[in-house]
Amino acid sequence: MLHLDGITKSFGGRRVLEDVTFDVAPGRLTGFVGGNGAGKTTTMRIMLGVLNADGGTVTLDGSPLTTDARRRFGYMPEERGLYPKMKVLDQIVYLARLHGFSKPDAVSRATALLTELGLGERLGDKIEALSLGNQQRAQIAAALVHDPQFLILDEPFSGLDPIAVNVVATVLQTRAAAGVPVLFSSHQLDVVERLCDDLVIIADGTIRAAGSRAELRAQHSTDRYELVSEADLGWLRDEPGVTITQFDGGYALFDVDGAATAQRVLQRAVAAGGVASFAPKQPTLTQIFTEVIS
Repeated sequence: MLHLDGITKSFGGRRVLEDVTFDVAPGRLTGFVGGNGAGKTTTMRIMLGVLNADGGTVTLDGSPLTTDARRRFGYMPEERGLYPKMKVLDQIVYLARLHGFSKPDAVSRATALLTELGLGERLGDKIEALSLGNQQRAQIAAALVHDPQFLILDEPFSGLDPIAVNVVATVLQTRAAAGVPVLFSSHQLDVVERLCDDLVIIADGTIRAAGSRAELRAQHSTDRYELVSEADLGWLRDEPGVTITQFDGGYALFDVDGAATAQRVLQRAVAAGGVASFAPKQPTLTQIFTEVIS
């Protein structure tokens, strides 16, 4: 378990992080979301030891992070840092060698990983010859080639098409399933919502929400319901305690003033016949994000 407790940081007298506290758990994908300048990259750099915090602590399994422990981290920065003139395979082999692997092991690891990321046919191409999306995949390979015990990825899905997003998502899910803690930032809230087990939302350098996806949805849920019926639901417009937000004949999305009203609506819908579904509507990550940063 990686634990951040009360992290603060200032640049030139301007406080950019204030009491940042959250966990990154083993075997779980943690999405780290926030607008530009919210403090995500600064937080990640403190976790990696690239920056020193002004206050607070970062611990791994209850002990302060050491240089040796950080060598077992895999990090992908938002800015691409590969050598553009090097061939794809040579680049990843070189990085594996820096981590102490023999050349045969490095070649084997790099080839398998690049193939897993969909670059198996581009091993001999120079980095600069790749599309931006494929350069992103190569950058992810650079973070993974040494089999890190902890992953920190800054915008790993940036520039990827939907197919590439699925490829990278599968790679990260595989690592998490093997017990690796994975923290990644992203502006693509739909990807975060689909992929993550846990969420951390930061704005103006402070943590606005943190917890599992289910916990955050429960905390920010409202008395909103979705009703689908074969019968027309026009009667719902006049139902006391109901506020309709979406309506289309036999479909309605609506808020109620309490559980009793919801049950009354359901009973009337059943009496009218043809109810296909009736269920509470949980908020999306986008809705939670908008609510907590406003």
